[in-house]
Amino acid sequence: MKNQHESESNRRPLAVRETALTKHIAVWLSQKNITPNQISLMSIIFAILGLLALLWYKSAALSALLLVAAACIQLRLLCNLFDGMVAVEGGKKTPAGELFNDVPDRIADPLFIIAAGFATQSDIGMTLAWLCALVAVLTAYVRVLGVSMGCPADFRGPMAKQHRMALLTVSLIVLFISQVFALLPEVLAYTMDTALAIMLVGSLITTWRRLVGIYRFKAAEQTDKESADNE
Repeated sequence: MKNQHESESNRRPLAVRETALTKHIAVWLSQKNITPNQISLMSIIFAILGLLALLWYKSAALSALLLVAAACIQLRLLCNLFDGMVAVEGGKKTPAGELFNDVPDRIADPLFIIAAGFATQSDIGMTLAWLCALVAVLTAYVRVLGVSMGCPADFRGPMAKQHRMALLTVSLIVLFISQVFALLPEVLAYTMDTALAIMLVGSLITTWRRLVGIYRFKAAEQTDKESADNE
């Protein structure tokens, strides 16, 4: 029971997990010959497809590829949602589940963010993408580090995974619209550059907030221990 409780507390809180449609899909997947680990690995496949779509976009400038990349991001997030639901609610947890739950994210996140660099216009666009990818991994590392030190899993933002992916998705859609409707302001061509700049600042703030959270939790824990010893 303790391990199950700890596993539940380390899950990212998502309201969509409680919707009837989501639960029905999770039940349907649980009844198929599909494991949570396979679903987790699919997120990497969608990340690679998103990367290839934007790499193709950079050379061919086909606007539709922006929507393909946006769709890949959302499909990746669905994998992240259903791997956990099939494992927990579907009763298909595996001993190595945590490994498959976390490692594919550390691969998919940088792939999508670096791919976003192919949709930038400024000279520093790709540099911003690489910096964002590095800091995205750092935010996740700090969260996992906190858990290893006995702290609760900290999923706070302002640029947690779901926020980063939402920002990329919206930016890709805005870019697509700006290219389809030529009368829109030309500055919209720099949408992804702006999004990556926002992501970088937000991710650094996220990392700092999580580090401070770990420090405060351990400090409070030590204070409580000393108070208990003095009683």
